[in-house]
Amino acid sequence: MRERVRPIVMHAPLRLSPPKGGSNPHLGLLYDSARPVVNFHGGATNVLHGFSVPLTPQGKSALASPPPWHYSSDCLVVEYWTDPAAISALLPPGVAADEKSRGRAFFWFLDWQFTGSNDEVTDPARYQYREAFVLVEAVFERTPINYCPYIFVDNDAAIARGWAQGFPKKYGSIFQTRTFSAPSAAAAPLAKGSRFGASVAAHGERLATARLQLEEKVADPAKVFNRPTVMRRYFPQLAAAGQTKPPVDELTMSLTDNLTIVDVWAGSAELTIPDVRGEDMHSLAPLRIGRGYRLGMAYSVTDLRILKNYVV
Repeated sequence: MRERVRPIVMHAPLRLSPPKGGSNPHLGLLYDSARPVVNFHGGATNVLHGFSVPLTPQGKSALASPPPWHYSSDCLVVEYWTDPAAISALLPPGVAADEKSRGRAFFWFLDWQFTGSNDEVTDPARYQYREAFVLVEAVFERTPINYCPYIFVDNDAAIARGWAQGFPKKYGSIFQTRTFSAPSAAAAPLAKGSRFGASVAAHGERLATARLQLEEKVADPAKVFNRPTVMRRYFPQLAAAGQTKPPVDELTMSLTDNLTIVDVWAGSAELTIPDVRGEDMHSLAPLRIGRGYRLGMAYSVTDLRILKNYVV
């Protein structure tokens, strides 16, 4: 039985037509919100499928499958304080640094397992990945939020899903200490005194390094992790006439269904974010380090909230 694949729907018609007069070997493309077709100049019509590119007749090659998206991860998190002016400089219009936070931020490292609706959990080569990102505390319309200015990931499908949401994902190399059940000096159990480390690198440069040592369990993680995450979904246009007018420029909020945080431990932490050529993340380097956390987290994604459209 053929797998049913949901076709992609373009929300606005877009036609690229050959110039009038004479023959033209180039393709005239038509995307219609009612009929997901590609109409080739010359008469042949193919129906192409996929939630993301590449669009194909079967839709199996798309980088990202349609939601729901289900995630489970082990996380290492370092709380720290950075220059409030550096945070303000990164925020989009309508978002302001949270003066009460005085530059508070969190650096996250995550070891993810993903599945959609096609048993992706059994294909770890495609759907296991690791991630690292910064969240800075800010305010949008008097609501406390976390804003994500930097994020790195080691999986192309995760990049595609992230860009669809507004996460500014870049390719990187991320590693973190894992916990194993068999007792050993290498097991890193969830227990007092256990030590963990994590790092993110890109283009041969180490971008951040973290270490923490567990001291105590956290009874109520909501006292620490209690803000929604906001991003800027931005897609440029290469055509010369529109290079200063991006077709997509939105402030978005990540919506997490059935969010669960478990086995939260806290302890002492270290974090370094060095100045690296070709990257700006060092502007958020720590001035003071707070607590380190090790936790498990799971949630699903089925939707996205658009807070502000900068194009309109």
